[in-house]
Amino acid sequence: MQASRRKAAVALAAAAALAVGASGCAKSERGGDSGGAKTGGTFVFAGAGDPKNFDPIFNDDGETFRPVRQMFETLIQNKPGTADLEGALAESWEHDAEGKVWTFHLRKGVKFHDGSAFNSAAVCYNFDRWYNMKGAAAQSQMLYYMDVFGGFAHNESDDAGKALYNKCDAPDDNTAVITMNEYKGAFPGAFALTSLSIASPDALKKYDADTVKQNGDSFEYSAFANEHPVGTGPFTFGGWDKSKNEITLNRNADYWGEKAKVDKVIIKVIEDENTRKQELRAGTVQGIDFPAPADRKALESEGFNVINRPAFNILYLGINQKNPKLKDLRVRQAIAYALNRQQLVQTKGPGGTKVADEFMPDTVLGYAPDVQKYEYDPEKAKQLLKEAGAEGMTLNFYYPTDVSRPYMPNPQEIFTVLANDLQAVGFKVNGVSRPWNGGYKDDVQQFGKHDLHLLGWTGDYNDPGNFVGTFFGRAKTEFGDAAMTDMFEAITKADATVDDAGKRAAWEQVNRDIATKWLPAVPIWHAPPAIVVTKDVKGLIASPLTDERFDTVSVG
Repeated sequence: MQASRRKAAVALAAAAALAVGASGCAKSERGGDSGGAKTGGTFVFAGAGDPKNFDPIFNDDGETFRPVRQMFETLIQNKPGTADLEGALAESWEHDAEGKVWTFHLRKGVKFHDGSAFNSAAVCYNFDRWYNMKGAAAQSQMLYYMDVFGGFAHNESDDAGKALYNKCDAPDDNTAVITMNEYKGAFPGAFALTSLSIASPDALKKYDADTVKQNGDSFEYSAFANEHPVGTGPFTFGGWDKSKNEITLNRNADYWGEKAKVDKVIIKVIEDENTRKQELRAGTVQGIDFPAPADRKALESEGFNVINRPAFNILYLGINQKNPKLKDLRVRQAIAYALNRQQLVQTKGPGGTKVADEFMPDTVLGYAPDVQKYEYDPEKAKQLLKEAGAEGMTLNFYYPTDVSRPYMPNPQEIFTVLANDLQAVGFKVNGVSRPWNGGYKDDVQQFGKHDLHLLGWTGDYNDPGNFVGTFFGRAKTEFGDAAMTDMFEAITKADATVDDAGKRAAWEQVNRDIATKWLPAVPIWHAPPAIVVTKDVKGLIASPLTDERFDTVSVG
């Protein structure tokens, strides 16, 4: 077995250190030490927004992934509490010398929730399903897949490109061999992406999973996605009661590993941050995510367990070059100089938040300490706007409502501060607020209605491609950057560099050029998100990737 080529450390606020990297061929030890923890009962967790649906491949946001990762599993997973890799549905794996052929030795005796067998044929069915997906609507919703695999057998989405995936073979029931057309630095880490979870082929067929319909600005998904998601995980789907805003997950008594401690998990969607906090205090929920920075000390003093994760994330201000004036680099630089990001960190960021100069944390290989830094300089911003003939231009600035994200605890407040900075140098700002799912993300990522927008990312694995490559590795409606072919080519070249020294140098240069030559967005900050539970909740393992699994949780 070949171990990963590098490791990096991510510091955890508190005493422990969480290693972030890709370890090779480890066996999973799901659930850890039960320690005689109480079993049974219900764990009620407050989600911050509605999931889009429950089909992993059509999703890319944390509120959807929270229930999905309880029901589905991937070939490889992140070891709880770290970003190290360990076996999940695959006990071990190796690749050939060129990094193109990946062989997975699958776990035996695993069954999907519908009773069908998990085996190599099921793995290949899933990979082939993604690659052969038909319909522009369906392909457009597979953002993670396109970021990793580039394109499809037959591209129908405008965002799709050259396909990395070649084929999947099943030489026997317990071995799956996945062949790529070329090496990509994302692997093996990308095999742990929740979007690439393995679903029951029987259920996918029975419930017409591939049917995605677009109606104007909205998308409709299948019965599999909304009513019958079937994976192999420690919890099964118990229903989504939209009248109560509750998603119910039931303990999987036939789970292959250590069984979940609680009988049931209820994810109660509470969009308002203050209401989530009130229900935590009232005991109607036992956990909340992303508390407001100002509330953390108070909650801790009241006896709640406030767990701060490391800031393995980035918040950015995206710039849509579909607006002809925003194609001018000087205007994009003016936006960067106009923002008092240090003041934003001090007034709105959680403790430990840092101004971001690049689009990935400094623990990731390829971070360049010598990039151009856009210090707050409103006079420089005004000068650049004058030179570009863009004084007084109007910017449609989109921001989300009804959600808190790990990198963006209060979108409204962040928008207000940044909008004031932009207005101070002569921009006219038209604020446009939209709900996160079914509005904001589609307007920004599918239809490009905005000039500016707030978005960000929590890393899935420790590789520059997961940050910079995900954002800027191909043309995206989000940035209107189709003309930046030199940026795409530089990122593709860096991502295909095999040796560590060459890879580091290539990514460092990409980061320098993003800051000086391209600037498709402005990095804002790295913010450590917190998760909070009541004192009777035991066994929750906080993840630097916000990848918490609830099978280890007990209540009482």
